[in-house]
Amino acid sequence: MLNQMSYYTLLGLHPTASAIEIRRAYRELSKSYHPDTTDLPSALATAKFQQLNEAYATLSNPERRLTYDLKIGYSRLSVIQAPPDLNSPSRSQIRHSSSAYLDPTDRPLSAGEIFALFILGLTLLGCLLLAIAIGLMRGDPAFQPVVLQPPQVQEQVNPRLPTIHELVDRTQERISNPNP
Repeated sequence: MLNQMSYYTLLGLHPTASAIEIRRAYRELSKSYHPDTTDLPSALATAKFQQLNEAYATLSNPERRLTYDLKIGYSRLSVIQAPPDLNSPSRSQIRHSSSAYLDPTDRPLSAGEIFALFILGLTLLGCLLLAIAIGLMRGDPAFQPVVLQPPQVQEQVNPRLPTIHELVDRTQERISNPNP
């Protein structure tokens, strides 16, 4: 498909052309190539006119146009598209033309993109500061300083809890000696 002329090129249009532009280009070219009104040889005029009719039939129908655009690799979404020969072995051989295919490395960031990145960075920084502030206000242990105490003081502050066996033994003693 890349070696053949696209319908857009045949009509002299860009892939973003509107339906009105497509119809206008078709009417002008059909007058030039109609076998009854051209000075070209009949066989050549007929072939060219059939190509024009096929291009117009495809591009004037929205569903067929969408299918054709997908077939040639053109997307109507507002995205930057790589040229079809981007995967070729040599990048220096890529021809730059005024087509719908853009190379994302051909241009610097726009002011809007820089602003969006700035806002994104501020949002990330704000979220981090908010998380730290909430942690400090709630008193989460992750944000509290660690204070090491000597072993004697630590045992007084946090006495050792009895084990289950010790609790069972105490309960049995209380049952056997009701008056302590």
